[in-house]
Amino acid sequence: MSAIIEITESAQKYLGDLLSKQDADGIGVRVFVTQPGTPYAETCLAYCRPGEEEAEDVLQEGAPFPVYLDKTSSSYLEEAVVDYNPDRMGGQLTIKAPNAKMPKVSADSPLAEQINYVLYSDINPGLAAHGGEIKLIELTDDNVAILQFGGGCQGCSAVDLTLKDGVEKTLMEKIPQLTGVRDVTDHTVTDNAYFK
Repeated sequence: MSAIIEITESAQKYLGDLLSKQDADGIGVRVFVTQPGTPYAETCLAYCRPGEEEAEDVLQEGAPFPVYLDKTSSSYLEEAVVDYNPDRMGGQLTIKAPNAKMPKVSADSPLAEQINYVLYSDINPGLAAHGGEIKLIELTDDNVAILQFGGGCQGCSAVDLTLKDGVEKTLMEKIPQLTGVRDVTDHTVTDNAYFK
């Protein structure tokens, strides 16, 4: 199997040294993502003694020790890089997983994944400045995206403008199969609204 994640030479040496001190033949590492595909996704790396790997785990070749990838997390781990940067304080192991919060999508990906990708990568970063976010609640049979505004967007007086000129326009341009966008947010609640 080709490598899903890259483990740099310095990270392989660092992890190899740590593993050799664990007094367990065949010990490796297991890489997984908690809450994959959400804004709260975290990429994790843990020791994995023989027998601790999950039956569905994918064994990645190419490292001097076993590297198990959680099967559910594997699409979220594509293009991930595990690196080690030594410094005066000892160094730091880092894992950069650009697809952890949202897997890479293509025109063949399910429509809901494409919508979530556009929301999380193109739309929500702009709304975050106002403390807002938008979530996909449902995709109807006739390809209408049902969205819910949250944070500073809920109850905001500019929400219609944001929905029509921003969100709907962006989604419809980037995802031609989409037939419409609808907001199901209760905008009478204005507690956290950016513009009241």
